[in-house]
Amino acid sequence: MRALLSVYDKTGIVSFARELHTLGYELVSSGGTAKALEDAGLPVLSVAEVTGSPEMLDGRVKTLHPRIHGGLLARRDVPDHMAQLAEFDITAIDILVSNLYPFEATLQQQGLQDIDIIEQIDIGGPAMVRAAAKNFASVIVLTDPSDYDRLLGELKTGDISPQERRSLAAKAFGHVSTYDSLVAEFLRADGTEIFPPELTLGMRRVSIPKYGENSHQQAAAYQRLRAGHPAPGILNAERLSGDELSFNNYLDADAAWQAAQLFDEPTVCIVKHTVPCGLAIRETLAEAYQAAFEGDPVSAFGGIVALNRPVDMETARLLRKIKLDIIIAPSYEPDALELVLKKKNTRILTLPNREDERVQELDVRPIGGGLLVQTPDIEAEDTANWRTVTEKQPTAREMSDLEFAWRIIPLVKSNAIIFVKDRAIVGLGAGQPNRLESVAIAARKAGDNAAGAVMASDAFFPFPDGIERGIDAGITAVIQPGGSVKDNDVIAAADRAGISMVFTGRRHFRH
Repeated sequence: MRALLSVYDKTGIVSFARELHTLGYELVSSGGTAKALEDAGLPVLSVAEVTGSPEMLDGRVKTLHPRIHGGLLARRDVPDHMAQLAEFDITAIDILVSNLYPFEATLQQQGLQDIDIIEQIDIGGPAMVRAAAKNFASVIVLTDPSDYDRLLGELKTGDISPQERRSLAAKAFGHVSTYDSLVAEFLRADGTEIFPPELTLGMRRVSIPKYGENSHQQAAAYQRLRAGHPAPGILNAERLSGDELSFNNYLDADAAWQAAQLFDEPTVCIVKHTVPCGLAIRETLAEAYQAAFEGDPVSAFGGIVALNRPVDMETARLLRKIKLDIIIAPSYEPDALELVLKKKNTRILTLPNREDERVQELDVRPIGGGLLVQTPDIEAEDTANWRTVTEKQPTAREMSDLEFAWRIIPLVKSNAIIFVKDRAIVGLGAGQPNRLESVAIAARKAGDNAAGAVMASDAFFPFPDGIERGIDAGITAVIQPGGSVKDNDVIAAADRAGISMVFTGRRHFRH
């Protein structure tokens, strides 16, 4: 029996090889793996001895040889394959242990030239892994050190099952596929082709929640692997207390954190069912939290709170007042952390603020039989392209609120209506099949706070009735894309009421 071991990540490889040797396997290896095994006193046959050829081209060519790939690809149940092995004096390989050059880790390093990165594109490793995985009925293939102990346990009690062989082969192909997806993304990094003819996304499982959106659904969380930048997001958060996040927790926490990242000023977002029921900017974090909470105190109960500043004692005291499912902040002052950690059944997370706003994930939506992919709708707009279409111009305060409302309107499900006052949400209507109903909901939620508020709509008003409903509630300014055939009627309604209205020329649907 022969085992070929060629790994970059040498975690556990020496002890694993020692057990294989005890079980009677001949060990074949090369490069740093061979040295590690030799230093441990294990007998090792070098790849060069097996092939009769030295390593070439700075190690680029060493395992790409018939004596290696013949040993991996020969089917034991095909007499002609076995005869050819005998004819050419090739020994069959029963176990392949291989993981690949650290291309992903290399991409995270700063200051490297393309040639340095390209040198970390593994060729021989994937070729061997694919060969062994294709021939899984005859060859056991291992790409993950966490599988070593389980495999040894099965080998000690007999051969592993066909199902386990197939499972390891699937894992191996997935490993190579993810690796290749990072290489492809790196080579596309000039940005000339956002949507290639064939798209693969590298994903790594990081969590298995107890269930999905509902208890009868299964779920898993996968982290998107990126070429050049670690993927920012909630999956990188450190959990300081509380249970593991559920499927819905991930969705809501991501929505809250993404919203809090939109502004440089102290910002707090409270989310319920992915909807920002409270969102505010203030001079201090405590003031921002209080304003966000007052936007919808009922929905805030049991919600998810994201803050873009370190939590201080004043804010911590406010956070203690109601039940919250999750609190996310870049950090916590020591006394504030001690206080929030006393909250029972609250998950306390820490996650650094996003440093590079230009790092944007593609927006991927599953549909039956495939995926829809688009660029994300998170870019701040140039207000120079906006135009006031009413006789009355917005005041400085109204314009500040209009800009705030327009920045956050893409966060809200269509048809989306937001009432904003003093850079805080005071009313919100979302996900309704008609815009008038969204206005009615936002007005009802705002109540008395609608007086003097501004109103944002993610798409144009098809009739004046939506504007009129907002005017009746007390709004003094409106921001919307414009573009309806009834724009003149809508503008006339605003002029009759003496309010201002701004057209942006850009729609922000979110289905």
